[in-house]
Amino acid sequence: MKDLKYLTAYIVPILCVIGIYYRGSALYITPLMVFTIVPLIELIMPSLTSNLDAESKESKLKNKLFDILLWLNVPIIFSVLIYGLYMYSISYFETYEVIGLIFTLGIVAGSNGINVAHELGHRQESWERFLGKILLLPSLYMHFYIEHNYGHHVNAATPEDPASARYNESLYAFWWRSVINQYKNSWSIQNRLLKVNDQSFYSVKNDMLWYTVIQLSYLIIIGLSFSWMTSIIALCIAVVGFSLLEIINYLEHYGLRRVQKKSGRYEVVREIHSWNSNHALGRILLYELTRHSDHHYRANKKYQLLDYHENSPQLPYGYPTMMVIATIPPLWFSIVNKHVPQEMIELSENKNRHL
Repeated sequence: MKDLKYLTAYIVPILCVIGIYYRGSALYITPLMVFTIVPLIELIMPSLTSNLDAESKESKLKNKLFDILLWLNVPIIFSVLIYGLYMYSISYFETYEVIGLIFTLGIVAGSNGINVAHELGHRQESWERFLGKILLLPSLYMHFYIEHNYGHHVNAATPEDPASARYNESLYAFWWRSVINQYKNSWSIQNRLLKVNDQSFYSVKNDMLWYTVIQLSYLIIIGLSFSWMTSIIALCIAVVGFSLLEIINYLEHYGLRRVQKKSGRYEVVREIHSWNSNHALGRILLYELTRHSDHHYRANKKYQLLDYHENSPQLPYGYPTMMVIATIPPLWFSIVNKHVPQEMIELSENKNRHL
């Protein structure tokens, strides 16, 4: 029965449907739950640092329930999204309701969309990776698959990685830098892959080209099926969705740096190069994303098997709580800066002097 705890992640789309059905202030139930109630609950819930033994890991690895819980997010996400966009297209929404709808659906696109896409994007089965890419579509962030797997996991916790926040960098400065440079990096990586395989830009192997066509088609289909204003709502939902991803990116490596060797190469990624949180509710809602150090240490390891490492930097609160704190830079700096390892602060400062 303990394995069913991950059903809790479905609370977000369920609340979203309830909000859309009742309209009005009910459209703010999901944001209220995610950014107020969950952080408050996390303050009183325990931080669980225990790891599974070898026998339990073997058992959970064979248990398909953990995979099914991820796969089900595909029909759930698109059903909720279509329902929300349809209701918008046939009804009159007050301005405050439109804002609530955008944030509610954007949270679903981020939490049950991009977050699950991240997990599936590391799977060995090509059809699971395909499901991951599909889950990135509502946030118009399909390029994340390329940049994250071929860029971020190589360059995490280095100045070369746009998805690693610098020491004393605010969330808002990071957002612009990360969004723009991750997209640019995705094209650079794609062009390099095409060149290595002797493929042209117009090759069917150009995934970035396909992503562009698919995402534009997605917005056009929404416009033709509902209305062009609904397409604009879908675009706004996407911005909320990928912004939630960028806030989490900000948390995961803020201020952490790998040592650059004389050869110019960086030390291998270790458990000390990602921020962890063992707060129980955040772990469940985000499918163990908060055990991020072990994910970078062993990228193909399934979420239910991720371990806690004592030498990993630990955030003082759970990821949902830290996401709220990150939106207030002075508060973030006052809480988190003292937890950044001193040697990494020095690496960051030395690097800045040479820029």
